[in-house]
Formats: sequence, C-alpha cells, structure tokens
Amino acid sequence: MSSIRELFVTKLYEASLAKARDFPAFNAELEEACLMLATEDRAGKAWCKTHGYGGYTSYASLNDLPTRATVFGDLKRRLDRHAATFAKSLAFDLGARGRLVLDGLWVNVLRPGAAHSGHIHPHSVVSGTVYIVAPSGAGCLRLEDPRLAHMMAAPPRLADAPESARAFVRLDPVPGTVYMWESWLRHEVLVNAAKAPRISVSFNYAWR
Repeated sequence: MSSIRELFVTKLYEASLAKARDFPAFNAELEEACLMLATEDRAGKAWCKTHGYGGYTSYASLNDLPTRATVFGDLKRRLDRHAATFAKSLAFDLGARGRLVLDGLWVNVLRPGAAHSGHIHPHSVVSGTVYIVAPSGAGCLRLEDPRLAHMMAAPPRLADAPESARAFVRLDPVPGTVYMWESWLRHEVLVNAAKAPRISVSFNYAWR
C-alpha cells in the first residue's frame, strides 16, 4: 500500500472586491485617482522613463497613497481584512501583538505592448495586486514554481498537468480581483496585448 502527500504547498489567495454593493462607484473613483497620478506625478514619470517602465508606476515616487486620497485609504481598509485572512491560512505566528501592516501601496498603469519582467518583493511578507481596469487581452500575471531552479534534469510537465504541478501558472486579470501571495514567490506581468492600458494597484505587507 502506498500514498502520496503534498508538502511545502505554495498558497495563492484570491478574492473579489466586486461583490460589494458600492464597487462600481468605488472602482471608478480608483481609476480616476490612478489616472490623475499618472498625469501629475512628474517624479514618477521621470523614474519610469529612466528605468524603461512601459507606462506609469508610483512605486519609486509616492509612498503615502492611503493618506493622499480617501479612496486609497478605503482600499487599504479592504485589503487589510483580506491580508489578515490570508495570514491566518498560512499559519503565521505573528506573536501576541504582531500583525501584518501595509507598508507599500503603488499604482501601475501598464500601456499596450508593455510588460513587467520576473521579480520578487524583498523585505516583505505578503504581496499582491488588485485590478482596476483590465481590458480584453491585458497582460496576465504569471507565477513561477519556486522550485524551478532546482529541478535540474526533470522532464517537462504534460500539457494538461493539473495547476498544482505546473512550472508556471497564469492568472488573467478581472476588475476587482485581489491576488495575494508570499513575497518570495517570483512573478511577472506578461505583455499587455490589449488596445488600452491595464490599471492595477500593487501592495506589500510587512510583519510589525
């Protein structure tokens, strides 16, 4: 008699803000705020030009979005609830007074034809993205199996392999969708093949 156990599972948290009654108005306000920053944030636009970012991101220029605009503060409160739920599912021992604290929130406006190469989020515990605008064909999020570099001579996986056995998993963006993962998980944004920008807000949580 034999058995197979699944060990060292990589978890992905998925939820939707679109279920809330106020989502259409809330999402429209988020979109307006993101586009306003993309127009007015000169430092952010300069950074994107220097570093070859295809569109706009506030990652390197603004670190106070939750206090800069009410709608981002509202978004933080909604994300905090999801982060707490995810942390519980990960069995984190945060200590008697410890908790996950949002320490980074930034806007991404990815123009058509642009992408974001593979990366991780150092110095954070949980990272994620919430999608504001995702036109048909917008670049999907691709997650990479963290064991990939250690597989050496392993054969490729079958085309119809279950999601849990794939080397890469693609997630297609939908407005209101929230994805969260542990910050060490390597991920990338594939080319935006849509005819309009894809707008999202990304974030990091740290243990405090």
